Amino acid sequence: MSHTFHIPVLGLGFSVDTPLKVARYGISSVMSIVDDELTERMREYHCRQNNLPYEPIHKHEADHRAKRITAYLNLVKQLADAQFEDLKKQEFKAGTDITRYFELLPDTSQLKQGYDLMMEFPEGDGKTIFENILRKKMIQGAIDVNIMAKVDKMNFDADGHYYGDEYTDAIAALRGFANSDLSSSVVLSAGMNPKLYSYLEHCADFFPDQDGNIKKKVILKVSDFRSAFIQAKFLAKKGLWVSEFRIESGLNCGGHAFATEGYLLGPILEEFKLRRASMQMELFEMMRTALTAKSIDMDAAPKQRITVQGGIGTAEENNFLMSYYQLDGTGWGSPFLLVPEATNVDKHTLAKLATSTEDDYYTSNASPLGVLFNNFRGSTIEDLRLKRMDKGRPGSPCTKKFLLTNTEFTEKPICTASREYQRLKIAELDSQVITSSETYEHKLAEITEKICLCEGLCASAYLKYDIIKPKESTAVAVCPGPNLAYFDKVYSLDEMVGHIYGKINLLQHAQRPHLFLKELQLYTQYWLNDMKRNIAELTDKKKVQLHKFKEQLLSGISYYQNLFQDNQMLLAELDNYLNQLKESLSPTYQL
Repeated sequence: MSHTFHIPVLGLGFSVDTPLKVARYGISSVMSIVDDELTERMREYHCRQNNLPYEPIHKHEADHRAKRITAYLNLVKQLADAQFEDLKKQEFKAGTDITRYFELLPDTSQLKQGYDLMMEFPEGDGKTIFENILRKKMIQGAIDVNIMAKVDKMNFDADGHYYGDEYTDAIAALRGFANSDLSSSVVLSAGMNPKLYSYLEHCADFFPDQDGNIKKKVILKVSDFRSAFIQAKFLAKKGLWVSEFRIESGLNCGGHAFATEGYLLGPILEEFKLRRASMQMELFEMMRTALTAKSIDMDAAPKQRITVQGGIGTAEENNFLMSYYQLDGTGWGSPFLLVPEATNVDKHTLAKLATSTEDDYYTSNASPLGVLFNNFRGSTIEDLRLKRMDKGRPGSPCTKKFLLTNTEFTEKPICTASREYQRLKIAELDSQVITSSETYEHKLAEITEKICLCEGLCASAYLKYDIIKPKESTAVAVCPGPNLAYFDKVYSLDEMVGHIYGKINLLQHAQRPHLFLKELQLYTQYWLNDMKRNIAELTDKKKVQLHKFKEQLLSGISYYQNLFQDNQMLLAELDNYLNQLKESLSPTYQL
């Protein structure tokens, strides 16, 4: 790989065509394929922009979801490949994309060092030969896709007949990727879905060919070692290899936040570091046994990468994670929301993000999935939610229906952000005898806090490309991690990449805690909030869970004190901060 970092998936629309912006520079990125309506509209847009014929794939067509996704991914590959081939033909001179390709590389890259040497060569045949060698060694950035494994709605025909398991949302999306021309990876996130994971077995490209190469790879986005190993073993027993474990902080991240039971990022990375070799060996033996039964020979384990993402903000943090935990790469997500060359953020939201502060970022219960969601106070979708409340019409029209999960009031699932659900839930609340107005308002807020992510996470892309439809909502939902608060302007791609590699420092004047300390702060607050919610009616089960969580936090504190014992400046800061945390954890609530 050309670069040691990747751009993770960012919402739905924010990174839906990021490969068309960065892949030619060797930068890998991830697109969401959750929303086939989004991919279809983006396919139309990019076909028009590139004077290519566009034939719509309508919803009434058989397997339309998979076909739409396949068509879009094939178009992205076609365009990205053409960009890369054009770039390689350019001259090595100031202002060309090929020069930019090499200038963006880290100084530690052999390719970058070769480029620097070539530039010192005198003009002539020798330099031309050197240039052509460099061209052959250039690598395009990966065009990867993301599927939230448990966003897997069942689908029915007009008469209410179930289409079958092969046509659920996640499996259809996976089939769309499997049928595409891409040679890249699918990032499976948000937990394990046995049906989805089993469907991988029906896609030939996920298995090694005669030379041991795997055309389509599996990346698992995980938040702890145990769950990662369980998921990987499930796949290995089917002959499927996890090519990368993409470790993400449970709370110091963007998008949905999947909090661990108090396990902090440092100790999690330490466990991966210590158990990496034995895990790989065990997984390969399972895989080889399964492949033998399928008449596929595999003599050596394929490469298995381990990367981390969530809250990384400086080159020093990046380099420390890479070297100490022996990682293969890092992910930088939220900061790229401030890089218009890389992502789709409308002007209004971009300005809000660039001038935000720490208080603008918070975890919420706004997601209809019932999972913590990293929210931003300056989003226009929050303004729309409040306006609807003021008009006595809480909730959103449910048009896309990707997040239908609730069956409290209906036979078929509906979305908790929908107007239908919130009307029914508020009616139920009103029928209860609640003597305290404070309690009523709290319960009402819990119901109406949900926002429509299906539309909100796409709107920014539609606004940026001016393809918003008449009467379509322009309200933007954005879900950056809290780390974005320390970046205070709009940046060029060169600036952000240079910051990652330590060529420049975009946070020189920012008062920013170390990423481990920030995550520790977030987990401590999470624990305290959970305790406050349950202290009045503390069950034995919840008491055990809270105690275990606290013990894991204190264990993480001890780990960090030992980790930084040779860094006096950081240790002093760490000790002061961690002592405050221990005081809030210990005497306030005794479990």
